[in-house]
Amino acid sequence: MQLHWHTEPLLLITLLGLGWLYALAIGPFRSRFARKAPFPLRPCILFYLGLIVTYLAVGSPLDQLGEQFLFCAHMLQHMLLIYVATTLFIYGTPAWLIDWLLRPEWLRKVMSLLTHPACGGLLFTFVYTVWHVPALYEAALHDKRIHILEHWTMFSLGFIMLWPYLTNSTHVPRRSYGIRMLAIFLLMVGQLPVFAFLSFAGEAIYPTYVWAPRIIDLDPLNDQILGGIIMKVVNMGFSLTILGISFYYWAKSEEGDDLAVTPLHAADASDSI
Repeated sequence: MQLHWHTEPLLLITLLGLGWLYALAIGPFRSRFARKAPFPLRPCILFYLGLIVTYLAVGSPLDQLGEQFLFCAHMLQHMLLIYVATTLFIYGTPAWLIDWLLRPEWLRKVMSLLTHPACGGLLFTFVYTVWHVPALYEAALHDKRIHILEHWTMFSLGFIMLWPYLTNSTHVPRRSYGIRMLAIFLLMVGQLPVFAFLSFAGEAIYPTYVWAPRIIDLDPLNDQILGGIIMKVVNMGFSLTILGISFYYWAKSEEGDDLAVTPLHAADASDSI
């Protein structure tokens, strides 16, 4: 087994190009986008961590392990792209830069539609489920172009799916706490069929992993079950975190409203006396 790090020009040019454009935007061109905006040190660190995580997901030996040997490695790769890299990119882009990119009205309308929890959640769940159909999954493993398309759709739809919970944009802002909590709960439910399909099939579904050499002491069926568990644990952990944070800030905002109303009632009572 020869594990290697990918150095494909398209991958390196894309990641390095994004890093270069971002450096220009937050550095020498920052005053054009947001006057007097301080240097966004924390977002900068998060954005470049996002680039590193993306490369580790698709350019490290993890990619070869997932393509040729282990289903669980491929699932870990997808979780890094869908949840970790997207979160780092969203938090790593300053609000003023996001809003500058969303200046065209047509783009704001398109993003508002795509990032609505109903639209983004349904699109992601549907596409994610379809990619696990054995024929499509095997096609992605054996054709590099389809594999790139698979990863690109998972990353971009993951980005759209998570936008209404994480974004700092004022043009296309986060949704209300109630909508966020309902939508993230439905997303957890939406992944149950794929989890059940992988974990309770009773046999290994994908021929590539059935016939792959056993590089660790894990048979194909348990490899598949482990992949399903990784998927569900990451999804549940991420979703429950968002649920908890949303509930906390929702309760806090309601508490603030109550405190704001109480002095008014007290003033009304004193006037009536």
